[in-house]
Amino acid sequence: MANRWYGYCNKLSGIMIDLNDENFLIFAIKNYNNPGCEGLSDLEEDLKRFKYIKRLFRRYEKNSVLSERLIINHLVVLYNVFGESATKMLFFKIEEEYWAVMKSFLVYLNRLPIEQIGGSEPHIPLDANVLETLRKL
Repeated sequence: MANRWYGYCNKLSGIMIDLNDENFLIFAIKNYNNPGCEGLSDLEEDLKRFKYIKRLFRRYEKNSVLSERLIINHLVVLYNVFGESATKMLFFKIEEEYWAVMKSFLVYLNRLPIEQIGGSEPHIPLDANVLETLRKL
């Protein structure tokens, strides 16, 4: 997965960044912008949102239970505090098996660059069920 992530990261930003477990926290700290931050605990709380999102995606894949509003809330908070770097961080932290679901949310929130939506490498499909649910919001 690391090689696929590396190529996708380059496509998103045009910058060569090899995001890995060793430099993820440094990358997160560098891109963290929370004016109300009162300490490290705020950063840690926001980083837990990646785990929460992954858990919600896993629940959707296993049980077809989609908590779309909760997922959207977590994504909005991540983009508020990490900016556009949240996209790179999401594709690093979320397993490839959930990328289609995640991409559907990112397209809905207009957070995925247009050149990544269709036909570009690596091609990530959209989840039709997620899109239909999001259209009803």
